[in-house]
Amino acid sequence: MIRPLLMGVVLCVVYGSSKPTEKTSRVHDDGRNHDYDHEAFLGREEARSFEQLRPEESRRRLSIIVDKMDRDGDGFVSGAELNDWIKRAQMQHVSDSVAAQWDDFDADADGRISWDEYKNVTYGSYLGKDTPSPRPRPALHSHWSPPTESPQTDGDYNYTHMMMRDERRFRVADGNGDMVANKQEFTAFLHPEEHEHMKDVVVQETIEDVDKNGDGLIDLQEYIGDMYLSEDDEDEPDWVTKERQQFAEFRDKNDDGKMDREETLDWILPPDYDHAAAEAQHLLHEADADQDGKLSKEEILDKLDVFVGSQVTDFGEALLRHDEF
Repeated sequence: MIRPLLMGVVLCVVYGSSKPTEKTSRVHDDGRNHDYDHEAFLGREEARSFEQLRPEESRRRLSIIVDKMDRDGDGFVSGAELNDWIKRAQMQHVSDSVAAQWDDFDADADGRISWDEYKNVTYGSYLGKDTPSPRPRPALHSHWSPPTESPQTDGDYNYTHMMMRDERRFRVADGNGDMVANKQEFTAFLHPEEHEHMKDVVVQETIEDVDKNGDGLIDLQEYIGDMYLSEDDEDEPDWVTKERQQFAEFRDKNDDGKMDREETLDWILPPDYDHAAAEAQHLLHEADADQDGKLSKEEILDKLDVFVGSQVTDFGEALLRHDEF
């Protein structure tokens, strides 16, 4: 069966379980699905909202969004306008995720978050402190297998190890070394994939998550296992076969059968990859029926399932309405 692989750079950040650490996916992935498109186009939370709307309400809201995207008012959405919109969604997601958690961790309301404040709120109950749990923060861990030597474990989670990982990341994000984060430093902590000086820690955490034999490298089996768990009676999907080819032809650049740190960096944060531009090009290709290089409102609305979601539930009426709609 397929193991969930969350895609994207910013958009792959997870508001998941109450566990302190969950990871974004491998940041760059060529495999496309509608969930990925929805989050890129709308942002994660808005995409979830749209998936709960009835089709007619989704269509109405999407029509309003199209008018906003059409900056020059010519009745069409160009590739550049689509690109700008997706970048805006990325930036808004990062800003919203930081704002949503800031007050939880800034215990003394001094406009800064110390490592002790973060640690006490996130890990307080596991450190023997009576501290309320915050909103779960996005992070880079989703299926890490903990070592067995630490006594502080809960199921598959080892909180001592995760706390050490968080502290390491906090230290890197903390530019002046005082272990107290301002908004910019805390943003780098929550969203390290968006900051150049955080790349090393992103690579380190990725290797720790994927490297099962502890050699500090990622071999083909570990690479595939990060994305796909096979069943005995299941034929391997075509996309898995393609990923094996990707590993041999592009990931493992020195042909030693494994990805080292530099190769892992190229995998998760490819230097020449513009996520917003790639997603804009993909959506343009999906919806541009007359192949004129731009999208009319009708073309976008005709591809409602690509842009905002096709799941219909009975919860549309209960959804919070945003002012812009």
